[in-house]
Amino acid sequence: METRAELCQIACIGTGGGIMTDGMARIAMIGFGEAAMAFVSGWPEARPDRLRAYDIKTDDPAQIAAMQARYALLRVTGCAAMAGALAGAEAAFCLVTADRALEAATTAAASIAPGTLWLDCNSCAPQTKQAAAAVIGAAGGRYVDVAVMAPVHPKRHLVPLLVAGPDAEAGAALLRSLGMRPEIAGGEIGQASSIKMLRSVMIKGMEALTAECLLAARKAGVEAQVIASLQASDPGTDWPAKAAYNMERMMVHGARRAAEMREVAATVAALGLANGMSDATANWQDRVAATGADAGAGDLAGRLDRVLARL
Repeated sequence: METRAELCQIACIGTGGGIMTDGMARIAMIGFGEAAMAFVSGWPEARPDRLRAYDIKTDDPAQIAAMQARYALLRVTGCAAMAGALAGAEAAFCLVTADRALEAATTAAASIAPGTLWLDCNSCAPQTKQAAAAVIGAAGGRYVDVAVMAPVHPKRHLVPLLVAGPDAEAGAALLRSLGMRPEIAGGEIGQASSIKMLRSVMIKGMEALTAECLLAARKAGVEAQVIASLQASDPGTDWPAKAAYNMERMMVHGARRAAEMREVAATVAALGLANGMSDATANWQDRVAATGADAGAGDLAGRLDRVLARL
């Protein structure tokens, strides 16, 4: 008779809230946040027969009901432990946060089956992915460095992906079978993530610059003039719309972006370069997210005011 701990490892929460122990998953989702939901919701034509998922939030009694609702919405079997999600999986999508990616790989190594593809889609430094690859490889898994190169909405599973590593071709074939659009960045772990990390210096850095520039301008009462000056300098950009979008990204996703930017800072430092811009970007992303201000409708002035009221 199984112990309670062993049952915890295999028991899965069915979409109706009951317990399932039968059937094997072809695909495991490790982390079931925005990106995982976007991928799964885009798979109906090429959807695997069985999907299992594990998210660390289900360990929190205050969050388990919301997670079960997510699983039910997308017809995914939610598991009480990572081992349950990985049981019988041919591939696992790791979609946690940048600061938990290596931890997730280390936990998975205890139960991953030999030959299972581990698709690490997290925004991590190349050296973090190389460390995760070593852990997965030692357990017999096949690690694939995956970089998600744009927001997952509205494209969902069609978002641009870069893949790298010795098993990049196998990973790309699996992704194509799900209707996804991967491109191979190279045969070494870290090649895809390097592109993602260094692109983020600019993309997330522009968001942080938007916050510092326009929060200060709003507080000084001159944001209209500052925006007009930016528009005159760069008439090809709709500055009010772009600034409102950048603020929304930080308000809604700033904590996750800050974690990514700390990985970016590590990437730049490993190249022997100063990483002050990336560090400062991480700080601004964290500070805006920590206000807890609701992004609301796409109006720049309202977003600036809501953040300023809580800084």
